[in-house]
Amino acid sequence: MRNAAHTKGPYNPGKRGQAPAAQHEARMALVSTPWPMFDRPSIQLGALKAYLNAHCPDIHVDAWHVYLNVAQSLGYPCYAALSERSWIAECPYAALLYPDRMETVARFWKRKVNRHPLLAPIDFRELCAQIEAVSLHLIDTIAWDRYLLTGYSISLAQLTSSLYFIREIKRHAPRLPVVVGGSACAGRLGESLIRAIPEIDYVIGGEGERPLLDLIRTIRSGNDTSRLPGIPGLIHESSPQFQETFRQIQDLDELPTPDYRDYFRILKESNHGPVFMPKLPMEISRGCWWHKGGSSQAAGGCTFCNLNLQWHGYRAKSLERTVSEIATLVSRHQVLSIYFMDNLLPAKGLLERFQAIEHLGKDLELHCEIRAHTPRDVLGAMASAGMREVQVGIEALSTRLLKKLNKGTTAMDNLEIMKNCEDAHLPKLTGNLILGFPSSDSRDVSETLAHLSFAFPFRPLNGVDLWLGYGSRLWQEPDTYGIRLKGNHPHYRHLLPAAVLGKLRLMMQGYDGPIRHQRRIWEPVRKKIAEWADQYTRLHQEPGFQPILSYRDGGSFLIIRERRPHDDTRTHRLTGTSRAIYQFCETQRPMAEILDRFPQFREEKIRPFLRMMVNKRLMFTEGDRFLSLAVKSGPC
Repeated sequence: MRNAAHTKGPYNPGKRGQAPAAQHEARMALVSTPWPMFDRPSIQLGALKAYLNAHCPDIHVDAWHVYLNVAQSLGYPCYAALSERSWIAECPYAALLYPDRMETVARFWKRKVNRHPLLAPIDFRELCAQIEAVSLHLIDTIAWDRYLLTGYSISLAQLTSSLYFIREIKRHAPRLPVVVGGSACAGRLGESLIRAIPEIDYVIGGEGERPLLDLIRTIRSGNDTSRLPGIPGLIHESSPQFQETFRQIQDLDELPTPDYRDYFRILKESNHGPVFMPKLPMEISRGCWWHKGGSSQAAGGCTFCNLNLQWHGYRAKSLERTVSEIATLVSRHQVLSIYFMDNLLPAKGLLERFQAIEHLGKDLELHCEIRAHTPRDVLGAMASAGMREVQVGIEALSTRLLKKLNKGTTAMDNLEIMKNCEDAHLPKLTGNLILGFPSSDSRDVSETLAHLSFAFPFRPLNGVDLWLGYGSRLWQEPDTYGIRLKGNHPHYRHLLPAAVLGKLRLMMQGYDGPIRHQRRIWEPVRKKIAEWADQYTRLHQEPGFQPILSYRDGGSFLIIRERRPHDDTRTHRLTGTSRAIYQFCETQRPMAEILDRFPQFREEKIRPFLRMMVNKRLMFTEGDRFLSLAVKSGPC
């Protein structure tokens, strides 16, 4: 480890934006610092490297996945625990960046890891020393002054680690230009970075490929970069007043397949710890389908979301390109696990897309994020192609609250996909419930509690506290939701000096509002979610997955089986038309459609049956629509 004088001493970063001497070879370094998931390469680095190689084949691009080296040093379990929570992850490098604030950061760390079984016993200062040692070793063993430019991808939980590596690498190569990009650099977030951090020369405020290509070509030409020509999407010290510009690739089929060879080289050369099977990140689309016809700031989109600030509109790869890219990645790296990194998979043509993936004939393991409106036949095609898990933007089980969140879904939509994914032959569902949305009220809470009793047979959702994202609709229209903006989230005060923090605009924002009131009224929901998780775990302790609420069809009758945690299993037998109506409502149906399907029965005959099914929580009703909740099952 370096001595204190070397680690903390002053240095001269040189003139901002000044390229290294012209005789340097044509090389660029791309860097991803902790804390991305260690078991997959950085899609940002892989996509950028492939694009630069395709357009400037004579420029050698090194992609340094330094987070993997740190994970190997700490041990994968420790690294994974750190990377799961953003505030915890930011602590070690914050203390290394500003050693005089070690005590402040340590106290914040202790508060955040309280009761964490793996992290709570760790001595924070020893952890920082270990992270510093592996980080400086990495920095010391790379000849940074051979590069024309070094670029950093900064997303959530990578702020302090990126700033640390930038500072320390600048000590080795003071004249090496630094460009940063990523979701934490979008728009005015990036503009504030270049104003606050003197070691940063350029910021890409949107999609990275084309601005980065223009920048490296300019630097390589040997022109005076202090008089850099206007490059759309690029911010630098001499930029005029910030203007949001996007320089995007309109046809995503033009993008080359991501290049992950540097990540796999690190794995191959490593002798650290147990072997794990990596997962390959891949994207089918960029942006959000809500914004397919306009900007990321359009009125559409989830109220709380700020995931698409770096993109304008929505674009998707073709079916043919999707399939060929999967085939290429699997063949190149001999890995069968793929994570689609899209904020949301394109809804149009999803059935045909996954049928084509299935025809590859590979035993894939796929993971993605989808809409709650995804039909059962599409889920079936996804499962046949290898989809193991889908993250669904549930967010609420109250339709009143879903309208406030601008989700475009209902509680019944959410319960339907939760039920469908309880089928052992379909992908497993994960999702969240947002607790404490600022404008939610007691009616939202009551509706949620009532609907939770219908959701108990399905895989539990995670209760999450709302955080205010910079650029989200909630942030743009605080008065609409009864809050007052406070600038950066107050937790950042524990991580960064006031002089630096005052110049930055950061992803997580603070607000004043009915926070304590919201926490109080949502506490019963929080307890109900814990009860739900406990009940689900109890009922699935035995080997072999059996749905909690299922049915078997006997042709002229069906038997519904209801497993209960503290009582005997209940059975319900439906015969004749009752059976037919129940099966007809496996997909939610309005009363008018039910009456049209069974014209031999009047409404006064059908409605009492439906009401009885709802009272027994075997069906769910909302707005005169009905949904059967039991999952079709094999033998009990």
